[in-house]
Amino acid sequence: MKRKMIIGAVVLAAGLSLAAGLSPVSDKFFEISKNIEVFANVYRELNLNYVDDIDPGKLMRTGIDAMVGSLDPFTNYISESEIESYRLTTEGRYNGIGASSEQIGDYIAITELYEGFAADKAGLKAGDRIIAVDGKDAKGKDPEALNEIMRGFPGTTINLTIRRPGRADDFKVSLVRAEVDVPNVPYSGMVGDDIGYVNLTTFTADAGRNVANAVRDLKKDNPNLKGIILDLRGNGGGLLHEAVNVCNTFIGKDLLVATNRGKIKEQDRAFSTFMPAVDLDIPLAVLIDKKSASASEIVSGVMQDYDRGVLVGQRSYGKGLVQNIMEVGYNSRVKVTTAKYYIPSGRCIQSVEYKNGEPVDIPDSKRTKFTTRNGRTVLDGGGVTPDVALRQPADEPIVKAVLNQHLIFDFVTEYCLKHESIASVGDFKFTDFDAFMKFVEARDFKYETESEKLLRDFKEKSAKDGYKLDAEIAALEQNILKAKKTALAGYKETILDLIEREIAGRYYYKTGKIKMTLRNDSEVTEAKKVLLDTAKLNGILKKS
Repeated sequence: MKRKMIIGAVVLAAGLSLAAGLSPVSDKFFEISKNIEVFANVYRELNLNYVDDIDPGKLMRTGIDAMVGSLDPFTNYISESEIESYRLTTEGRYNGIGASSEQIGDYIAITELYEGFAADKAGLKAGDRIIAVDGKDAKGKDPEALNEIMRGFPGTTINLTIRRPGRADDFKVSLVRAEVDVPNVPYSGMVGDDIGYVNLTTFTADAGRNVANAVRDLKKDNPNLKGIILDLRGNGGGLLHEAVNVCNTFIGKDLLVATNRGKIKEQDRAFSTFMPAVDLDIPLAVLIDKKSASASEIVSGVMQDYDRGVLVGQRSYGKGLVQNIMEVGYNSRVKVTTAKYYIPSGRCIQSVEYKNGEPVDIPDSKRTKFTTRNGRTVLDGGGVTPDVALRQPADEPIVKAVLNQHLIFDFVTEYCLKHESIASVGDFKFTDFDAFMKFVEARDFKYETESEKLLRDFKEKSAKDGYKLDAEIAALEQNILKAKKTALAGYKETILDLIEREIAGRYYYKTGKIKMTLRNDSEVTEAKKVLLDTAKLNGILKKS
């Protein structure tokens, strides 16, 4: 009865507002109410009358995804079944089998094992394909759906049917789900005699404390430490307060890190450091790349704005948005962009244009100028620009094609079948590039160059225009084909390096892969040079 009275009062108020002339606010509320009613009516009619059976949950999910998808790429709906994935990205832990996976061909393949967890203990290997889950065929199944199944309640059992390359028969394993804790600082140590290195992979809980502890240990164990490299490459961000804590490792107390500004002004906030720094003076280099986003960009941008460290690598992703998680019932959430963040210089690093969910590169001429503490010019919009820009060989189109087609991954899987063990990371070398080239040829490697794309367009347009150029175009196609066969050889060192990293990860897990990466890492080498060259470092940072 009380609920009916309230509804009646709302209807009466709405009627009076309409009679008196709607204010802008009430007009908007009316539009919201009207469209919610229309949406509900469409949903009801489709479920009642559409000729084929409809899954109500799937239909509603399509509508919700389309709604949030019309906004930025970071506003999205999190269903109850996706909560475990959300825990992994925010807390660094989840309930599951302790393995990462990716769709390769028709099946999900295990790509990485976390040492000491269920999948590792059961003897599973990277490269294993998951053929069935609890007896149900997994061929062509959605990777996210399978991951949701594998990330179930701790203590429960999941039965997998596994197909291993090089083994004739499929086999079954039973795994007990448990809480998996993924470290956000998987490795720290020395790179050379006097430069320390800290790898931070995500801004989950305790990221700031773990970075601070790593820096303290490096200083304690190496009295002659001359610099530190903080590696944020591939780090997609995470918790804002952990970004503040990481910054606090290198800058002092009560310094502004970021300001949030959104539609609701009462919710605008400023975030500052609140502890003494671990070290204010040690030379610092921060490694960033195109996948460094959000909290990674706060930390790297703050180090740049305060001229505390030099940035090395490629321009970062460009995500300067703040998301809040709202409960929407039935243990589901909606992650909503509620504000943009601004770093101490006053700039916002958010990209203003997206294509296929990825930020579009913005020319420097269209970016607003700001200044750092020492008067250096920095730009807003489209990410953080490094002070020392380096080209990443793995970003070359032909190398990316090799990676996207999982040729290195599958080649290493075959390699591991023939080698029970390898030497230590420091001693291991892979040099058989010819074996990889033969593997690539056998796999029918597909790679279309920009020249081929232009030639294909030219072929179509010239035919429409009535020109008979078949012989000439065929000759060009053959020349391009010959050039393509030798093009991959031009990236021999890059590919050998990527193969070594993958092999090291198979035998020595994440730590081994990082150590192998450091051995041949051109960006780490450049960062070391800058840190050891005081004149160059001070010149970049404009320190007197």
